[in-house]
Amino acid sequence: MASHKQQRPEPEMHGGVLSGNGSPGLWGALIGLIVFAFVAVPIGAALRFATHPATQQLFAGRLSDATTGGYVAFWWIVAIFLIALPFLVGWGVAKLSGKTLAIIAVIVGVFFVVTIVLGHLYVF
Repeated sequence: MASHKQQRPEPEMHGGVLSGNGSPGLWGALIGLIVFAFVAVPIGAALRFATHPATQQLFAGRLSDATTGGYVAFWWIVAIFLIALPFLVGWGVAKLSGKTLAIIAVIVGVFFVVTIVLGHLYVF
């Protein structure tokens, strides 16, 4: 009796994030993590400025003359945007469509307008 070995099909190798067939969600997570590494220090600084109003004295000139509430609100808005930035970039990379890029551009534009307006009202 001849022994028959059943041949098992070799598993097909699928690429990871860095290959041609990586999932968009993994790409978004990877890019979001990289962006978070770049903004980690500014996030920490913005949170320190927002939670310790006495740091207002570190900025000589106009910032030292600003109201405490305006100073704290300004830094909280900057901190919130910096925390949201890696998620926003990761989502944009995962979707990567014209509509998504337009949404991201609008969000970033609104943030800058709000930051400039608050800066002029409370800080400068």
